[in-house]
This record gives sequence, C-alpha cells and structure tokens, in this order.
Amino acid sequence: MSKERLLEFFQKGNLNSPAIRNEIAGHFAFKTVAKGQLLLVAGKISDEYFFLDKGYLRCFAYDTEGNEVTTNLCSPGQIVFEISSFFNRTRSQENIQALTDCEGWFINFEQLNNLFHALPEFREFGRGVLVKGFAALKTRMLTMITETAEERYAHLLKTNPEIFQHAPLKNIASYLGITDTSLSRIRKEFSKK
Repeated sequence: MSKERLLEFFQKGNLNSPAIRNEIAGHFAFKTVAKGQLLLVAGKISDEYFFLDKGYLRCFAYDTEGNEVTTNLCSPGQIVFEISSFFNRTRSQENIQALTDCEGWFINFEQLNNLFHALPEFREFGRGVLVKGFAALKTRMLTMITETAEERYAHLLKTNPEIFQHAPLKNIASYLGITDTSLSRIRKEFSKK
C-alpha cells in the first residue's frame, strides 16, 4: 500500500515540495474496488476524489432507451470522479465501475476543500487537474464530431493500448461511439496493416 504513484502524480502536477506532497498524501485513504463493483452509482452524489493506482475503471450512463453508453475509460495514474456531481453536490447521472480489481487512494469533498483552503499549492495543483480534464473532455467531444471511427480507434490504440486487454469490446465500441460490429471491422482492417 505504497503511496509512491500518488506522490509522483502530485510531483508531475508541480507540487514541488516533498513535505507538502507528503502532507497532502497523508489525507488520502486506501481503497479497493472489486471487478464489477460500482465506485459511484447514478443518483448518488459523487463524494470521492479517487486516484487510481492499479486497475481499470469505466464511466457510463444510460441513454433514453436504457442502453449503457461508456463515457470514459480510466487507467492507472488518473484521478477518477464525476466532476459535476462532486463540485456542485448534485446527483450523478453517471456510474463508475471497476473493469478489473482496482486499488487507489481517495479523499472526500470536505477534506479536499479544507486542503484547498489551507494549502495554496494544492489549490493550484487542483486547478491544473481540472484544466487538463476540461481540455481532454473538449478534445474528446470534438473528435466525436471531426474524426472518423477509424481515427478515433487509432487514437485510443496509440494513447491507451492496454485498455484493450482490460475492457470488454462492447464498452470500447460504446466509448468510440460505434457499434460492436463496426469495431470488429475496424480491428480486422488494422490487423492487416
């Protein structure tokens, strides 16, 4: 149960003081999430700012016809939470589910806010995490409009190749905004290249 990866994450986010990194990490508690278990259930308020140390998670919501739509695929080294629910204290429309057995570190909303107020460096770090998250979300939204299914697949294969070993293909297809059949066709085409 080493916090090494969490401390590295803080350091990459420009928390340069080892003492401050250790102080912040001291507020994070260890958590395991079993494969298939929900870290967040739609209808509940997201209250955990979760750093994924090991394993893979997916975020999903239900469309108007009751079909699951994968909205995000999360890999180790990422913060995973439903941002709108967490900060606005509203009920989440998303679920977060473990694709594999997972381990990580979390802090709740009240603890996070207390640290933001007490440590300007951590507040700046948190702002950076939010900016990167917003930029990634904007990029994803635009790729769904401006890129072909093949281009989106190639991008996922390049940026997160290990997800293909841990996520069911139906979840990957949903994330890419395509059908299972289209994903199979695209994978066959790529395997010939």
